[in-house]
Amino acid sequence: MSLRPVKRIIEPQPTIEGAGVRLQRAFGFGKTRDFDPFLLLDDFRNDNPEDYLAGFPWHPHRGIETITYVLAGSVEHGDSLGNKGKMSAGDVQWMTAGSGILHQEMPKGDTQGRMHGFQLWANLPAALKMTDPRYQDIPASAIPEVTEDDGTRVRVVCGKFAGQRGPVEGVAADPNYLDISVPPAQGRDHTQRLCLRVCRLGFFPGRLGTASCAHRRRGKTKRRARLRRSQSFAGALRLRR
Repeated sequence: MSLRPVKRIIEPQPTIEGAGVRLQRAFGFGKTRDFDPFLLLDDFRNDNPEDYLAGFPWHPHRGIETITYVLAGSVEHGDSLGNKGKMSAGDVQWMTAGSGILHQEMPKGDTQGRMHGFQLWANLPAALKMTDPRYQDIPASAIPEVTEDDGTRVRVVCGKFAGQRGPVEGVAADPNYLDISVPPAQGRDHTQRLCLRVCRLGFFPGRLGTASCAHRRRGKTKRRARLRRSQSFAGALRLRR
């Protein structure tokens, strides 16, 4: 397995979506070539209810999949097929819009006013764009978790990691979707490392803490990014075919 360098380091941009929800956009809408088949990645972390309670009223999707991962707070959702539900901390909703659907997502936050999570959009291949809409609603309890010796925890939402398979299945992009929590370093020289195998394209958002990511080859650091507590970032690497 060869190591490849990080291709881009992105500082997400403040964006207003829906009926006035303030969020951070890592990529989307015309700047997605490096991330194909993924179309958008939003970090909707917010601790001020006034910035998210207006939510995302009825709007259409067609020909894509939307993946919503809630980390804190809750989101109530409904659609034009009559489906209704609520996502809470740790839950995932993988929606295949297919031939078309109207839906709404209304964030509610938790008792501390926090509303944290991510939404990722994935393009469907031409042959699947007119499939019937469907949902995969995954409760937090159904997502397997792997704990490394150094305390690093990995929740496997989709794909495989360390012998565990995520509960989301039948996804056209065939991705690995992992939630990785790395504990604070214990001392000046203590560093946690996690090796991930990336076959084509990898990108990751980082948040909540101080961390660095880098690719090293022949002892030299090729690309490095530092994440402070107040930031989030996305890094991407693409393997040459």
